[in-house]
Amino acid sequence: MSNPLFPGSWGLLLKTLLTGFLILVMIIPSVYVMSLVDERQDRQQEVIKEVSSKWAGNQVVAGPYLVVPYSYLASTGNGQAETIVKHLVVLPDSLSVTGAITPQVKKRGIYKVALYQSSLKLAGLFSLNRVMPDAGETIHWADARLCMGVSDTRGIVAQVQGSWLGQPITLDAGLPDNELAANGMSISVNLEGQQATPQLAFDLPLELRGSEAMQVLPLGKTTTVGLQSPWPSPSFTGKFLPQHSIDKKGFTASWQVLHFNRSFPQVWKAQKYDAKDYAFGVSLLQTTDNYAKTNRSTKYAIMFIGLMFGFFFLLEVLLGRKVHPVQYILVGIALLVFYTLLLSIGEILTFNTAYLLASAATVVLITSYARHLFGTLRHAGIIGGFLGGLYLFMFVLIQLEDTALLAGSIGLFLLVALAMHFSKKINWYGE
Repeated sequence: MSNPLFPGSWGLLLKTLLTGFLILVMIIPSVYVMSLVDERQDRQQEVIKEVSSKWAGNQVVAGPYLVVPYSYLASTGNGQAETIVKHLVVLPDSLSVTGAITPQVKKRGIYKVALYQSSLKLAGLFSLNRVMPDAGETIHWADARLCMGVSDTRGIVAQVQGSWLGQPITLDAGLPDNELAANGMSISVNLEGQQATPQLAFDLPLELRGSEAMQVLPLGKTTTVGLQSPWPSPSFTGKFLPQHSIDKKGFTASWQVLHFNRSFPQVWKAQKYDAKDYAFGVSLLQTTDNYAKTNRSTKYAIMFIGLMFGFFFLLEVLLGRKVHPVQYILVGIALLVFYTLLLSIGEILTFNTAYLLASAATVVLITSYARHLFGTLRHAGIIGGFLGGLYLFMFVLIQLEDTALLAGSIGLFLLVALAMHFSKKINWYGE
């Protein structure tokens, strides 16, 4: 007895369900391709860490600042008193950081790592007239130290020799405490009798190398930073954005940060503040970030397979041709091989070149295969044009940032409308 809902249409129904099942099956190898991209990206990060470990890592410059010991008497609980010694931190009234960043790109196999060497000049003024001891405290001004924090001291390439109150100084390795920075250098400065001096000037050059990013802490009551570099694709990072100009010859950037813009004070005692949260600076962004773009491409894999299988199915029904499930699977595998080609070629060439070569090879392969399946060059050309349009559509989406979702939604809407239009020509009930 025939089914009143699907009279004469069991074959079409089963082929529709089978096509949908094959699309779901292709999720398995597509997940493998996505994991392969993640694996290669992790390998790139390992290479970056390995090269950076022999050069220097991301740098955060903190300072200069003053660390001054102070003491007070505290009861021990048995009627006796002991002297407790702690440190207070004094930040500069003004801090100016200017310099140039010279990039160097190192290669390790097929991978590239962005390194740099910078020449900085740090200058500014301290004022001690607002630093007052609390009741029972004694500030030991003669034992003060002028400190500078550097997150990775392996990047210091020259002696830090500058001036303090007009006198030459050379900083030594080590910090008296890690309240503000974990690593760095310091020098003893006798501040006895300097409390009334309105301006204590310093001038310190710093030759520093690092990898990928350099940042500065806004320790001054007014902090101004000016950096320039021939790197053409910087990414400005941190809490504050600069005034900047960027062209093919490089970039210049300048920041001005006031003490009102942060949460920690100019002077503090025995307290911890998250000063690093307010670091700002620049990252030498690599424009050929092929892995990020390839990873974005793989997210469209199932959509590609579904659209191509659906297109093959429509042509199969409209033309009365029969395409075997194994042939569907071969087409799906060819679409997935596109991503491995894109990944492997992109590790050697630019992403755009890799995309052009991989998509052209895939279009030619599937078009020639469709010529065999459907028997005419015309129908094979239709499939090739449809697939080429999909690759062009995906390339545009990858290049877009803020409007990628809008463009993708409009494109999918048009594809659904196209599928609905052609599906009207199919006699779904076989009548």
